[in-house]
Amino acid sequence: MALSRVCWARSAVWGSAVTPGHFVTRRLQLGRSGLAWGAPRSSKLHLSPKADVKNLMSYVVTKTKAINGKYHRFLGRHFPRFYVLYTIFMKGLQMLWADAKKARRIKTNMWKHNIKFHQLPYREMEHLRQVITFNQDLKCLFLGIISIPPFANYLVFLLMYLFPRQLLIRHFWTPKQQTDFLDIYHAFRKQSHPEIISYLEKVIPFISDAGLRWRLTDLCTKIQRGTHPAIHDILALRECFSNHPLGMNQLQALHVKALSRAMLLTSYLPPPLLRHRLKTHTTVIHQLDKALAKLGIGQLTAQEVKSACYLRGLNSTHIGEDRCRTWLGEWLQISCSLKEAELSLLLHNVVLLSTNYLGTRR
Repeated sequence: MALSRVCWARSAVWGSAVTPGHFVTRRLQLGRSGLAWGAPRSSKLHLSPKADVKNLMSYVVTKTKAINGKYHRFLGRHFPRFYVLYTIFMKGLQMLWADAKKARRIKTNMWKHNIKFHQLPYREMEHLRQVITFNQDLKCLFLGIISIPPFANYLVFLLMYLFPRQLLIRHFWTPKQQTDFLDIYHAFRKQSHPEIISYLEKVIPFISDAGLRWRLTDLCTKIQRGTHPAIHDILALRECFSNHPLGMNQLQALHVKALSRAMLLTSYLPPPLLRHRLKTHTTVIHQLDKALAKLGIGQLTAQEVKSACYLRGLNSTHIGEDRCRTWLGEWLQISCSLKEAELSLLLHNVVLLSTNYLGTRR
């Protein structure tokens, strides 16, 4: 019994000596094998590779175009009239955004190179003028105010559908609406033409020079009889419009209001503010005329020619391109002959040169 206990104790001692050795060896083997198993992954695998991002963006764009195409076909089949309005609205937003980006690019270039407005090329100058006009339009302000209350945006869309001329700018008009609305606006400014001619007749006795009195009387008579005046008949009156009583600063309040309506500017402002707006508007047109004369009328497209004529008082929507170019040439010949102090004549030229051109008087 004692011998068996001694043998058991010795075996336990040797066993304790062998077992740790075997355990340490196994740990080393595991450690070595762990170095092989735990090797770092390839650097090509990471969370957001550029290629994967591009593929994802391409996939999203493709899916968006597909969904948008299905939506357009659905509207075209089931709601054709609404689809026409929707298409015009979306194209209008794209054109408006493109115009804003172009205007920002022009202004940035002006700031970088210290260029003034009157030093710009004609097309850039005209683009900025149109953008500034849209920014000053009260239509957008009205829509913004009425869309402030909750759920009022639905009312805005209804009003835009019912009153497109009063609430929308030209970007969101159909081609037919553009023609119709331009005719309506020209009819508004046409109403002020007889009133302006009557104001010119009233100031004739206050002109000191007898020759100028006779020339202005003859010009007013020709226009009232339906005759289109010659360029020299208008330029002969430069002195009348450079000082009292027809200089820009000497015009009467009612005369200024009538001229504002002829330029499609609001007439519901105090006379000093109206006079300032007329001066600014006429100065811009004079600067545009100089840039256009430098460019040449022949470089303009048909749409650019018609737009330029309409801005200067001629209803060009129903006049041929060649006749519009002829009329614009007459305007430039007068405008480029005037000095800054004679801009009142250029302002009145909106009435004098456009009233009877090719039977446009109605």
